[in-house]
Amino acid sequence: MIRSLQGKTPQVHATAFISETAYVIGDVVIGEGSSVWPGAVIRGDSARITIGAFTNIQDNSVIHTDNGAVIGDYVTIGHRVVCHATRVGDGSLLGNGCVLNEGAELGEQCLVAAGAVVIEGMKVPPRKIIAGVPARERGDVEKRHLELMKWANDSYIARTKQYKAQGGLE
Repeated sequence: MIRSLQGKTPQVHATAFISETAYVIGDVVIGEGSSVWPGAVIRGDSARITIGAFTNIQDNSVIHTDNGAVIGDYVTIGHRVVCHATRVGDGSLLGNGCVLNEGAELGEQCLVAAGAVVIEGMKVPPRKIIAGVPARERGDVEKRHLELMKWANDSYIARTKQYKAQGGLE
């Protein structure tokens, strides 16, 4: 469901896919080829949330912020993620069930492990692996990680095209 709130209507690129059971409300911008899967919530009721091109927000994830958020291009946000981050850099991957608290900032091509909890205001440089509770830097993203991250994102780009081609219920 896509809903307006206080005169602000989500802006969704024509090539993006939004599941019928996702909830997108308020000051939200979703870019080219991006996808929002069943049960996901993107709540732009306090500040603008901008999601770049070819980014996927997987099932039951929540994107919300009090101060504005920019999620880059080619980002994969896994299942059941809670993201209050201010910035998620291009090409990053947020593992299933991780939490990014208000004001967190990730550089490009960061990998946040499943179940990690990124504390408020944490700033992560590009190409770092973040894991643990609370999360901390565990090393550098290597070629094998980049290949996995690209594969995950590419699979959702293909899936988005498949779902868009399918159209609505008949």
